[in-house]
Amino acid sequence: MKLSIITINYNNLSGLKRTVESIIPHHRRDMEYLVIDGGSTDGSADIIKKNGDKINYWVSEPDSGIYNAMNKGIRQAKGEYILFINSGDTIRPNANIKFITSQLTGEDIIFFDFCL
Repeated sequence: MKLSIITINYNNLSGLKRTVESIIPHHRRDMEYLVIDGGSTDGSADIIKKNGDKINYWVSEPDSGIYNAMNKGIRQAKGEYILFINSGDTIRPNANIKFITSQLTGEDIIFFDFCL
């Protein structure tokens, strides 16, 4: 089962950096990471390029807003499940993504607690 993690971003360089740095350690063969940037002018594309070998798909181009960016990511995703981790959000270092995905049994929607 493949998990697609999608991060959307627009002019949130520091948030994007935090997010990418939290996701990269969890990257596995059965997971893909996509970053959809809305054509940021704050250097966000540099963070994406710097980590390009760990990002399966990325684009930095103008869009018409958050939902347009999310839909771009969904169209490119190849996973059976999609997890949105938006710019500025992070995955905990001790998160066991492999265990979590092993518990999925074909549900249409999964929701869970978030830590603020």
